[in-house]
Amino acid sequence: MAQQVLLILSAFGAVLMFGRSLWQVRDEGRTVRSDRWVGVAVGVALLVWSMQGPPPSLIAYGRSLLDWGEDATYIYAGEGMNASVAVSELDNGVRNFHVSGKIVASSEPQDMRLQRLLGHLSALMHREPRSVLVVGCGAGVTAGIYVLYPSVERIVICEIEPLIPPAAEVYFGPENYDVLKDPRVEIIIDDARHYLLATDEKFDIITSDPIHPWVKGAGALYSKEYFELCKERLNPGGVVTQWVPLYESRLDAVKSEIATFFQVFPQGTIWGNQNDGEGYDVVLLGQEGPLSVDVDALQTRLDREDYTEVWYSLNDVSLGSAVALLSTYAGRARDLGEWLADAQINLDRNMRLQYLAGLGLNNYEADAIYTAILEYAHYPANFFVATEATETALKAQLARQYEGR
Repeated sequence: MAQQVLLILSAFGAVLMFGRSLWQVRDEGRTVRSDRWVGVAVGVALLVWSMQGPPPSLIAYGRSLLDWGEDATYIYAGEGMNASVAVSELDNGVRNFHVSGKIVASSEPQDMRLQRLLGHLSALMHREPRSVLVVGCGAGVTAGIYVLYPSVERIVICEIEPLIPPAAEVYFGPENYDVLKDPRVEIIIDDARHYLLATDEKFDIITSDPIHPWVKGAGALYSKEYFELCKERLNPGGVVTQWVPLYESRLDAVKSEIATFFQVFPQGTIWGNQNDGEGYDVVLLGQEGPLSVDVDALQTRLDREDYTEVWYSLNDVSLGSAVALLSTYAGRARDLGEWLADAQINLDRNMRLQYLAGLGLNNYEADAIYTAILEYAHYPANFFVATEATETALKAQLARQYEGR
């Protein structure tokens, strides 16, 4: 569409420049009307009509097209005001949601686990969440988690690209529990930074799942100032979760992201998501003040009748008990001081992270980075509160994760 508009504008400019010669010619010393403009108009019309848009595969995979795009069927592609959007389906039935030439969500097991972990961790670490802000709609899977919680009354989804929510509604409805049709949901089409600055509303939960920080503009959703904005918009006892990718990244970029978050949330924790037993990405969880988790009380909550759908959602990604969910624990700020000592803090005035991350966009060192984090992890006795039997089970789960490195 943009190319067609540009072609029409170019033709209009040519008419303004050569208009007289198109409309008039000299014939035996006389100036007479010319029909050449008809040929020009027909030629421009044919060019505009025949011009094809970019291939859906290019919209979906961008620079990675030659590596990943050959076996996909493209069921949606669109060019929006701020990003290109596509949905593809693989031969094995997996659906991928693409934004700006990369996959940002999918029905792959590791991606579903991450998207649900982002939602459930924040909801279950809060006593009784009522209001939620989701930064970045994506396929809507994380936002959809909150419709399952009986206490939630309001869900605000802030998304900068208008094409994304409708595509998520049509192509990922089962995975996101039809969240975009839920009457509790309000969609805000806006930049998240601007929305947080402009709104007076506060939330019990803010969860942020931005695109990789090497994508243009995304580094601003990993800065100290952004996290401070999130903290200011929390109700007392509120919780923030933030996605951090380990793949397509490098160690110093991941350190920068984690250290920046922990500067604002010094009681923060890390929760791991693995793919086939190897590190893949992590969730950072922050809150106002110290946090302790009563493991048995959490299990009682999951066993409640009004939490049946919550349990099914967790069980679908092999996290169907309090012990299984909490076994994703991978460390906390107070234990990682030495590891993060040389980390660069990402500030609005330097955006150094965007360049660090860009140097690692072709790297696949996720497991090595996750292993480096787990070297500082141990069972936090003053963080988990549990009966002897539950504590023994959780320690065993965590030991298997830590010792397997």
